Amino acid sequence: MNKSELIETLSQDIDIPHREAAAITNTIIETMTEALAKGDSIEIRGFGSFVIKNYGSYEGRNPKTGEKIKVKPKKLPFFKVGKDLREQVNKNK
Repeated sequence: MNKSELIETLSQDIDIPHREAAAITNTIIETMTEALAKGDSIEIRGFGSFVIKNYGSYEGRNPKTGEKIKVKPKKLPFFKVGKDLREQVNKNK
């Protein structure tokens, strides 16, 4: 499912105009993005949680030349699946 399909489903499920569903979806995504950018974590019970993981610098290699390069430290979002979602996904196995 992509963002457009999510908007369409929201619009149909709660019987609201497409434009309103798009505004709701965009607000949720923007709010979550801002929270993660500030370093906050997000927990949605039954679904999962988003946290920021810090990765230190390390020495890597350029795959083309084999030359050693220094990779700068970085922060990346990480999603940890919730128990209910994990069980739902594995239910049909």
